[in-house]
Amino acid sequence: MHELIQGMLGWYFHILGRFDLLGVFVLMAMESSIFPVPSELVMPPAAFYARSGGLIKVAMVILSGTFGSYFGSAVTYWVSRVAGRPLILRYGKYLFIPEKKFKLAERWVGQYGPGGIFFARLLPVVRHLISIPAGIIGMRFRNFSIMTLLGSFIWCTVLTVLGLVMANDMQTVLNHHGADEPAALKLAMQKLTLVTVGMVGVMLALYVFIVLRQGHKGEEDAAETSTEEAPTR
Repeated sequence: MHELIQGMLGWYFHILGRFDLLGVFVLMAMESSIFPVPSELVMPPAAFYARSGGLIKVAMVILSGTFGSYFGSAVTYWVSRVAGRPLILRYGKYLFIPEKKFKLAERWVGQYGPGGIFFARLLPVVRHLISIPAGIIGMRFRNFSIMTLLGSFIWCTVLTVLGLVMANDMQTVLNHHGADEPAALKLAMQKLTLVTVGMVGVMLALYVFIVLRQGHKGEEDAAETSTEEAPTR
């Protein structure tokens, strides 16, 4: 596993070193489509690579990742809208879209609408699939675009900051002859896992807050309605 992850990091660094910001855009566009490219292994190395360019270069990395994510999501949205649900269910398994994950994303969009698109961009599993049900149900493209851009911007910013914090660790990981490479790789993966778990925790907490607030508001509305309908004496 260590060799596989190290190989992936090396490949990402090669793409980033050769194509710079365009590489970030393309890799994140792939991440937001059906291709299994984890954003956690794209944005942190991009930040590491851009750190010598100062804040402007780091900001450009964030924007490249954001618009790359949006582009991949938009393409997936329109392809899904044209293809339709039966075709996705029939052939999705051949395109890294298992039926179980697709239905999970479908239920998510059906229940939470445009707001669900925003939250999904910050969560694993459904993040790269959420554009498919949005296209199938014909969600308004403007709402889909706004939520995708906002969620992608926050996620890319978090991963970019993480990459800057992890700069020393990634330098050691990329050193094939470093004696501390296994330990550094393990530490890097632990940090990547922690940021993902942290974002999931934040989103769940925010979700619970919204649900409780909506429930409280519903009780208040019901109470007001009962008061208005009560007969006056």
